Amino acid sequence: MNKKNIQLTDRDMKIFQIVHKFRFCLGRHIKALAGFEGARATDRRLKLLVEHRFLERNKYLYGVPYLYTLAHRGKICIGANKRKEKIRVERIAHDIDVLESVIFYIKKYGITLNEIKTEKDLHIRAGYGVHKHFPDFLASIGEKKHAVEIELSVKSKERLKGNIGENYLNYDYQVWFTDNEKVKRNLQEFQNEYSNIQIYNLSEVKKYVAVLFE
Repeated sequence: MNKKNIQLTDRDMKIFQIVHKFRFCLGRHIKALAGFEGARATDRRLKLLVEHRFLERNKYLYGVPYLYTLAHRGKICIGANKRKEKIRVERIAHDIDVLESVIFYIKKYGITLNEIKTEKDLHIRAGYGVHKHFPDFLASIGEKKHAVEIELSVKSKERLKGNIGENYLNYDYQVWFTDNEKVKRNLQEFQNEYSNIQIYNLSEVKKYVAVLFE
């Protein structure tokens, strides 16, 4: 194969934008977000984009599928910052759950990625010198702003309350996805003080989107 010969499509550009927005994606996330009909078609196109050095594909954790990241050539295509994204291994499981919660929101509420702002987007907009809490992602549903948090482990109550307070002041709803029972109890303690807290099982979100990955 002559690796110089590839015709990039609008969907390829969309793939580059999606991967850039989230730092990395699994193949199943690209299938759901880029509008592929099946996993086989998704894998074939991703393989081609990797071979032509628009994407990179690497293993970071045992038991976790390949992570796709945006290579230098892909960044040039969408005018992205050429700086290499740092993949924090300790956050991979959390960030996968964020991606799947984004897909849940898009499908459940009939919105697009344009209505989703990631934590990365919010930091860029505020300026990286601004040290404050941002939700894992912000979803705009009509006129309402949903601050969505994926909480896998217990934080100190002081830190949790600080994050809740920031969300309470800045957004219409704060939606917490977790399967950790202690996290749920801690959140429930703050529901009387902060009326916009909603708590849902993360497992239900993952079950909902699993159908889209088949």
